Amino acid sequence: MAKKKASSRPVKIGVVDTMFARFDMGAAALAELATCPGHGKKFVTVAQTVPGFKDLAVAAKNLIEKDGCSIVVALGMPGSAAVDKQCAHEAAQGIMMAQLLTSTPILEVFVHEDEADDPAVLATVFDNRSRDHARNAYWMLFEPEQLRQRAGQGIRQGFGHAGPLTI
Repeated sequence: MAKKKASSRPVKIGVVDTMFARFDMGAAALAELATCPGHGKKFVTVAQTVPGFKDLAVAAKNLIEKDGCSIVVALGMPGSAAVDKQCAHEAAQGIMMAQLLTSTPILEVFVHEDEADDPAVLATVFDNRSRDHARNAYWMLFEPEQLRQRAGQGIRQGFGHAGPLTI
C-alpha cells in the first residue's frame, strides 16, 4: 500500500468576533496571528463577525464544519448588567457545546465591560487578551511545548500575570 502524501494545504485558524464589543477584538487577534511563523504558508486565517456574543458558538461551529478550521478564537464582550453576565454564561455553554460537537478547540475570549473603570485600561485588556489567546491558538496547533513551559506560572491574558504559588 502506498504511503499517503501529507497535505500541502495550510491549516486554517478561525477568528470570530462581534459588533457589540467596544473594541475590535478580531483585528487584534488577526494582527497577532499575522506575526506568527508560517502565516500564509503553514496556516491561514478565516475571519467572521457576528452581531453579539450569543452568536459566537454557531459561527465558530460553522468555521470548523464548513470552512475546515482546526481551531477557532471566539471573541466577545458581555456588558456590565446582571442579565449580560447571565447571557455570557449561556454563551460560554454554547461555545463548550460546539467544542464537544466538533471535537475542535474553540478558545472563548470574553472581556467583560466592567473589568476596568478606566477606558484606556479596558482597551488594553481587550487588546492583550485578544492577542494572547490568538497566540495560544497558534501554540496549541504548532508549538504546544510553549504552553507546557508556562504551566503553573499564573499566566493571565489581559491583565498582568499573577505568578506561581510556592510551597
